[in-house]
Amino acid sequence: MEAQNQEVAALVQKIAGLHAAISELPSLSPSAEVDALFTDLVTACVPASPVDVTKLGSEAQRMREELIRLCSTAEGQLEAYYSDMLAAFDSPLDHLGRFPYYSNYINLSKLEYELLVSHVPGIAPTRVAFVGSGPLPFSSLVLAMHHLPNALFDNYDRCGEANDRARKLFRADEELGARMSFHTADVASLTEKLDEYDVVFLAALVGMAAEEKAEVVAHLGAHMADGAALVVRSAHGARGFLYPIVDPEDIRRGGFDVLAVCHPDDEVINSVIVARKADAHGTVALKDGLSDSRGVVPVVGPPSMCCKMEVSVLEKAEEFTANKELSV
Repeated sequence: MEAQNQEVAALVQKIAGLHAAISELPSLSPSAEVDALFTDLVTACVPASPVDVTKLGSEAQRMREELIRLCSTAEGQLEAYYSDMLAAFDSPLDHLGRFPYYSNYINLSKLEYELLVSHVPGIAPTRVAFVGSGPLPFSSLVLAMHHLPNALFDNYDRCGEANDRARKLFRADEELGARMSFHTADVASLTEKLDEYDVVFLAALVGMAAEEKAEVVAHLGAHMADGAALVVRSAHGARGFLYPIVDPEDIRRGGFDVLAVCHPDDEVINSVIVARKADAHGTVALKDGLSDSRGVVPVVGPPSMCCKMEVSVLEKAEEFTANKELSV
């Protein structure tokens, strides 16, 4: 225990030093100095750690909240920079690999899709909302191109400039562009519209404090259709210095059944929570009589292997239910 405490103390001290250095930067626009500091920060936060950032003292909590906001600003400026760079090409989507973290978006979107289809039986989304899409909507792009080729995507961001940048990326791809809509709106202003979606994806930086995130989830729960899926990005361990941590209990209190929580241990930084909107009676009727998962949250492992395992479990459960019905 003492060794763990020392490890946590050393990590917090290191991250506090990086926070101080980042806070003194004259600008968070991409530059050699900015890139180096944030690379050091990510390198410090990604390895497995015994730290529980939610239990740190008040001073460390304030530092963490400020650091998340700095990360958000820097991420926004990085995406705007590369969105402008890509838009300068005749066919922007042919040059996506120029963005240094494009592979991370590919892996994260793959993880989200596999968890979604594994834990929401029978789902075949045709209308999808992505809340917090930003100037470089790689998540929607990867999902639309590789995983949900028949779905229409409504992308929401509070920043009109971000949406203007995003639209330019699709100008040379008529088919994909026709499936991508961009709307300048705060999620709190969306009501009846939310009822149209089979799945809502919630970006990691929509609601950066725990209370803000809980309010966003509660709003979605009040207006999404019964049975619709919600995919929420979160963080775990030291990665909670980079992104907000979402408490699954806040998702339950928002009117959802939490179906799975996944904490990757590789280059995918964000954790993923998959939930489903409960009906007016507070339950979700799952396919073929499977009981709802209220009160039981499976924490699953890395994408492909865990998804194959979970699908097998579901198939066995369905077979058991079918055999039981035949024997009655």
